[in-house]
Amino acid sequence: MTPPENHVAVIGAGPAGLMAAEMLAQGGARVTVYDAMPSAGRKFLMAGRGGLNLTHSEPLPDFLTRYREAPPHLRAAVEAFPPDALRDWSAALGEVTFVGSSGRVFPKTFKASPLLRAWLRRLDAARVQFAFRHRWTGWDAQGRLTFQTPDGRLAIDAKATVLALGGASWPRLGSDGRWVELLAAKGIAISKLRPANSGFTVAWSDVFRDRFEGQPLKGVALTIGAHTLRGEAMITRSGIEGGAIYALSAELREAVLGLGHATLMIALRPDLDTTALTTRLSGTRGKQSLANFLRKAAQLSPVGIGLMQEAAIASGHPLASFSPAELAYLINAIPVQLTGVAPIDRAISTAGGITFDELDDHFMLRKLPGVFAAGEMLDWEAPTGGYLLQASFATGAAAGRGVLAWSKRS
Repeated sequence: MTPPENHVAVIGAGPAGLMAAEMLAQGGARVTVYDAMPSAGRKFLMAGRGGLNLTHSEPLPDFLTRYREAPPHLRAAVEAFPPDALRDWSAALGEVTFVGSSGRVFPKTFKASPLLRAWLRRLDAARVQFAFRHRWTGWDAQGRLTFQTPDGRLAIDAKATVLALGGASWPRLGSDGRWVELLAAKGIAISKLRPANSGFTVAWSDVFRDRFEGQPLKGVALTIGAHTLRGEAMITRSGIEGGAIYALSAELREAVLGLGHATLMIALRPDLDTTALTTRLSGTRGKQSLANFLRKAAQLSPVGIGLMQEAAIASGHPLASFSPAELAYLINAIPVQLTGVAPIDRAISTAGGITFDELDDHFMLRKLPGVFAAGEMLDWEAPTGGYLLQASFATGAAAGRGVLAWSKRS
């Protein structure tokens, strides 16, 4: 296959790749998007199943702090294509957005599929070509991109390439991390891919697991070391997950990977101090069961009381032997031992990837001139709440602009 002189290959049909393709097409490039899946945006559609959280409405300085030790490249990309720009872009595709009560931004349809369909129509109108079921396998001896296709091996020339292959979470949707070996063989430094926004394993008792699997913990405060966050969590058969867990997942993950375990402290009633709780629990219990007494006196949920029972069992003392003061203390300091991180293929996103030292200011790989990278395959992480998609869109746009700038110079 001999493409035109200004042909650019975009590998990966997720948000980063599609945004790069759009920028390139606007700049006059002939673009082909290659993807191993049968259609575009598989993981994007999955992200929208519970409501497509495109971005967040908080002020940009606060927004940027969500990327932890964000390198200048990432900050610059988000500043160049900030949340307001993403909302305007969505509206131009006919999908007006709104701000939810938590500050998160959603399309009014709440779905990903209408936005994706409108986007693909616009790319088609811009003459962007798509080649699905094309798995990228690297480069041949002539420097051509190689793909495994339903018709066999394919090699193509491209003036420039944008890699947007995602991380390693949800591999059945396309982001399987196979690109790591291909780039490592070219001398590209890659931080190990690790689960992000993931759950953690806990050795629950059989009784607790069978009774409380799938039960939410609402309005709790979670603490690991010096980090405390309020929110919700969910008991799973193998451990614990949920929004507040995901927000602390980087700290929890590093503790678990470093020590082999970590202690997560859970406060069931974070608005009440120990003195107030002790007063509530000092009343006469009468003929009530302890669980019923705790439910009424401290307004605890059954799953919260179950967590207290788990902690008591681990301490070797029955919960019924605890004094009111000891119960009050435990309510807001339940230790939960995390024994591992949920598998990466179950994580919402991944940490690790191509280190930013490998990129120039235009997202081009310094060791591979003409090859650019964007999205989750880069070494950054962020919590859920719109930050993941925002950075994917923004780095895709930055890579697309980078290709155009490089093409003019070369």
